[in-house]
Amino acid sequence: MVTCIVAIDQGTTSSRALVFDESATVIATGQVEHRQHFPQPGWVEHDPLEIWENVRESVALALARASLTRHDIAAVGITNQRETVVAWDPSTGTPVHPAIVWQDTRTQPLIDRLTQEHGRHAFVQETGLPLDAYFSASKIRWLLDHVDEGQARAERGEILVGTIDSWLLWNLTGGPDGGVHATDVTNASRTLLMDLRNRQWSDTMLALFDVPLACLPDIRTSSDAFGRVSQTSLLREVPITGILGDQQAATFGQAAFAAGESKNTYGTGNFVLLNTGSQPVFSDNGLITTVAYELESGELAYALEGSIAVTGSLVQWLRDSLGIISTAAEVEELASRVPDSGGVVLVPAFSGLLAPHWRSDARGAILGITRFTNHAHIARAALEAVAWQSRDVLDAMVADTGTVLTELKVDGGMVVDDLLMQIQADALGVPVVRPEVAETTALGAAYAAGLAVGFWESMDQLRSLWREGARWEPRVDSEARERAFAQWHKGVDRSLGWAD
Repeated sequence: MVTCIVAIDQGTTSSRALVFDESATVIATGQVEHRQHFPQPGWVEHDPLEIWENVRESVALALARASLTRHDIAAVGITNQRETVVAWDPSTGTPVHPAIVWQDTRTQPLIDRLTQEHGRHAFVQETGLPLDAYFSASKIRWLLDHVDEGQARAERGEILVGTIDSWLLWNLTGGPDGGVHATDVTNASRTLLMDLRNRQWSDTMLALFDVPLACLPDIRTSSDAFGRVSQTSLLREVPITGILGDQQAATFGQAAFAAGESKNTYGTGNFVLLNTGSQPVFSDNGLITTVAYELESGELAYALEGSIAVTGSLVQWLRDSLGIISTAAEVEELASRVPDSGGVVLVPAFSGLLAPHWRSDARGAILGITRFTNHAHIARAALEAVAWQSRDVLDAMVADTGTVLTELKVDGGMVVDDLLMQIQADALGVPVVRPEVAETTALGAAYAAGLAVGFWESMDQLRSLWREGARWEPRVDSEARERAFAQWHKGVDRSLGWAD
């Protein structure tokens, strides 16, 4: 009797497998970190083979810890870091180049040229996205230009290209022996190559970036019969029936199924999504338009999204580069030693600023330092930077839609930091709510997979499974809040224009 769903959550810093039961409770997890490679300033790469092996290991760990076998698993769902691009030889399964990660900015010269020719927002009505190095299209173009005979091989289907979900799906379903080359609408909507309305590859965008259709995956709904796990896996014959990009998965896991419902995920970066219903809404305030989900049963939702590049990775920087903490968890204790940041503002524009500013010329800055400043003030300023960046995005959403924010649902790895959650409530002036099951990214992938095989019957049932875990009410008066917010914007203004 099948009793559980396995969700594979392939993130920017680690791969995880989580086992969920019918009540959406996590039964067991397995997690393996992978290395980050920075071959040049602005370049960020991952080893696709390392990621694939880590996914296999994390699945094995989760099944062992749950004392389950494949016979207990109804379906597999996949969620993944978005925009990151892998290119591989389908005859061998060997990547032809390291994966280019979403944070990578090596393609900025190409984007600058296209922006000069067409305008930054020339294709927003078709793709929902501005021309930016953040998205996958320019990364694919770079790969095909820098691999031996890349373009010609891609045109012949001798190189396959996809986001991380496609790489995992192809390997899970057999790799060189019949692997399925497909993606879902949410991941495809992040490439700058998909037509937002018909949810197929856009002839206009394929021509703009000269990307051959033969190398790209088929686009399917997020809850679909993608294929079965191959005989070489512990999960052999289990159907793979759900794929969602990580932020859309978190929105789905938060049961934000109605227009006007939103969430903020705190991970390597922060990502705020607002469900806008069955029609795309376009932003006048620096947000992007994306597909929230599309189900095999016909339900379709779009979203406005604000992407923030550096939040959780800012804490990693405090640990790995500055050495003021030895583990990420220590940032809360260090920051709590002081009542405020002592006038310090930290703008983590390490490779520019994403939404709502979209300034690739910005660079990181720590401002307001005096002899009074110590490690605790910098740690506190780092947490405040996470909160202020989120407020910038949420204010843009309110301006675009007129939706009044009454509370903020949160999830992701950083939400275990109670001090950060209080700082966020103070920055917004509304309650911040953390669900009982904070693993909403993996849960969203599990939900999509489970719906496809009848493990869960309806979205109403999924909504009933959402449970509040903790709540933070704002404690700062509005005058102090706005004064601090203005100081943050002074810091942002001073971070601009540093890079050519």
